[in-house]
Amino acid sequence: MSKHVRSMVIAGNGTNCEREVANACRLAGAEVADIVHVAELLAGRVRLEDYHFLNLAGGFLDGDDLGSAKAGANRLLSAPVAGTAETVADQLRQFVADGKLVMGVCNGFQLMVKMGLLPNLDGSGRQTTSLTFNCGGRFEDRWSRLRVDQDSPCVFTRGLDDLYLPVRHGEGKFVTDSEATLQTIEQQHLAVVKYADADLQPTLAYPDNPNGSVAAIAGVCDPSGRLFGLMPHPEAYVHRTHHPRWTREELPEKGMGLWLYENAIRFVRDELL
Repeated sequence: MSKHVRSMVIAGNGTNCEREVANACRLAGAEVADIVHVAELLAGRVRLEDYHFLNLAGGFLDGDDLGSAKAGANRLLSAPVAGTAETVADQLRQFVADGKLVMGVCNGFQLMVKMGLLPNLDGSGRQTTSLTFNCGGRFEDRWSRLRVDQDSPCVFTRGLDDLYLPVRHGEGKFVTDSEATLQTIEQQHLAVVKYADADLQPTLAYPDNPNGSVAAIAGVCDPSGRLFGLMPHPEAYVHRTHHPRWTREELPEKGMGLWLYENAIRFVRDELL
């Protein structure tokens, strides 16, 4: 395999953020940032094993009409790759076992949760959390402050204290199947980012918490820290001109969202190449 960092962004069935995600990967230093339609994976023309960093983009997967990303999860879990008994999920499990990185944003986060990839506390792949309708009962399109748990094992947020990123979703409320699951997530510092108020304190209050997520959780990782999903969109803030106040504030050239991708590419170079 080439020594180049190879990232893949899965597209299709309603995703619409794949180009922004691929652009973020390139800006962060990936030599390859391929946009691959899910049909190419199911046809066996492209394989996950040829990449280091998998991105599950956001959008309106399956129209968000069949439960957020549930149909997409069933597709990857059940549909065989052409000419084989293998599913894309089988490839994905090997991808994860090989120590590679996966990040899901918005629909991609929902997809990871409903496939059992996150938080996957016991390694069984059983779904223990979900993302459901916003408490306000409507689509939310706004910018949110996020507090980063510096004790989290998450590869993507290393060295970060806080983030300011846009959200745009109708089903972003994070919930768990039990209080015990929530406690384990908290105790293991897997709630990587939380919606925060102006003082960067986690909050359940609207609109700082746009969807009513339990414990203000905006994103979680698995115990390895190599799988990460979040509802806010880091790919939508990779340059200062993406910030809503870029004409009124002195801002760094790089947007905060780019930091997550840079951490990912750095990890691949240091640990996988």
